[in-house]
Amino acid sequence: MSGDDGVTRATRWTAVAITPFLVIAAVLLFGFPDRTGELFAWAIAPPLSAYLLASAYAGGVWFFVSTTRARRWDDVKHGFPAVVVFAFLLLVATLLHLDRFSQNLSFAVWMTLYATTPVVVAALWLRESRRAGPPASTEGEVLVSRPVRTILVLVGGAAAVTGLALFLFPDAVIPVWAWELTPLTARVTGAVLTLTGVVNGALARDARWGAFRVLFQAQLISLIAIAISLVLGGGALAWERPAAAGFVALVGVALVLYGSVAWRYERLRRRARHPGASAAPTRPA
Repeated sequence: MSGDDGVTRATRWTAVAITPFLVIAAVLLFGFPDRTGELFAWAIAPPLSAYLLASAYAGGVWFFVSTTRARRWDDVKHGFPAVVVFAFLLLVATLLHLDRFSQNLSFAVWMTLYATTPVVVAALWLRESRRAGPPASTEGEVLVSRPVRTILVLVGGAAAVTGLALFLFPDAVIPVWAWELTPLTARVTGAVLTLTGVVNGALARDARWGAFRVLFQAQLISLIAIAISLVLGGGALAWERPAAAGFVALVGVALVLYGSVAWRYERLRRRARHPGASAAPTRPA
């Protein structure tokens, strides 16, 4: 155990080990999108596809750094299934398109990570969840209201359906997507979109803000990175396709939605933690 905070050393050290690879990948994809064939695992075009993958890594950095210092397993546990699904889909995409990858050190690292990460992270999630068990009660917790949770679950569901369509049927989706994709980048983009779906789906059964605040922070970082990506790589958008305007609009709406939810429930959390606050579950009016 790592003290009495509910997160074992194995989980903390796994997060420590994963974080540098995410940082390096994000820097390479954001900083050198035109040299991905040389510096990264494969040549990605247009740069907007590289930026989108980098945005997922940016959010992942925040999540795994937060895991290394989490006080409770509950603070981060809902992120682990999303990581498992994301990593497993990237492994499958890699195996389906091995001919597209560069034979370099980056690909060797990529293959090693995605061959092991789904198994290791899934094993840690199962081990920690069995050890910790379900939360005893919601006393003193800030609870996300049912309407807000419903909206977020629907947003996550839409992202997951879109992501799975890109992954399973790339040839059907590519002609209508917001920018040019290959079957490989379509599947990678689909894997990125499943992250939101898996995380938000957990809100259907867990209303505690404390169990999602780190994940919302990570998703906000990813959304900000995507917004920056649209500025840097917006020239690749195929504006003649309705999906281009739709994608830009959805990113803007998501930024407002996630920012508003995080701001609102962080205020409630601070109020509940203030001396003299009621110990009963805190719900917004």
